[in-house]
Amino acid sequence: MRHVIFCLALFISASSFAARPFMTDDARLATAGSCQVESWVRIYKDSNEKWALPACNPSGNFEITAGGGHTKNTGEVATNDYVLQGKSLFRELTTNGYGWGLAVGQINHPSATTGPNSLGNTYAYIPLSVSTLNDKVIYHTNLGWLRDKAKNENRMTYGFGAEIQTSSRFIFIAESFGDNKAKPYWQTGGRYTLIPNLLQIDTTIGQQFNGITNTRWISFGLRYIPDSIF
Repeated sequence: MRHVIFCLALFISASSFAARPFMTDDARLATAGSCQVESWVRIYKDSNEKWALPACNPSGNFEITAGGGHTKNTGEVATNDYVLQGKSLFRELTTNGYGWGLAVGQINHPSATTGPNSLGNTYAYIPLSVSTLNDKVIYHTNLGWLRDKAKNENRMTYGFGAEIQTSSRFIFIAESFGDNKAKPYWQTGGRYTLIPNLLQIDTTIGQQFNGITNTRWISFGLRYIPDSIF
């Protein structure tokens, strides 16, 4: 189960992570001059996670995400994870066009890290998004690198996803993601806008391909995205 938590923590590209409920990140940023907060719970057979990831974009082309998660496995002591990430775009995504950028961050898992500094896994990836059909279908791809401190090894990470707008308020999502050391994961679900440009809810189900049942999850999320704060 520890590997599952580790992999999901990396791809929560839930706010840089990515727009919930994606784990594959997109080539978009929080609105310039504003912040957003993405929070969710993910429930497995033998554990559950709770996450909150605030992200702000004060300058227009640099988004910083700082947040964390709380994980409780049945019969074990709960653990916490902390995330700090910066993200910028080299090309902004446009309708029927494409965009791409760079994200660099670190996941800190103190209870799984030896030594006095509690430093965790460092990662970087390139998000690429392609818009088609006047933004009705948008594809996202991630390709990146992760330094696994616990195992003292480098990993190649990846993600492929699509968002399909089925109505003015509902978006269907499907994706696959993982790294070169394990079987990939899949996830599907949707996001519904309760209040335009302010509040969204989402839900997904997912599992590792050919994985055992304790890799299966269901998630529920809430996304707060005000137009302006600064």
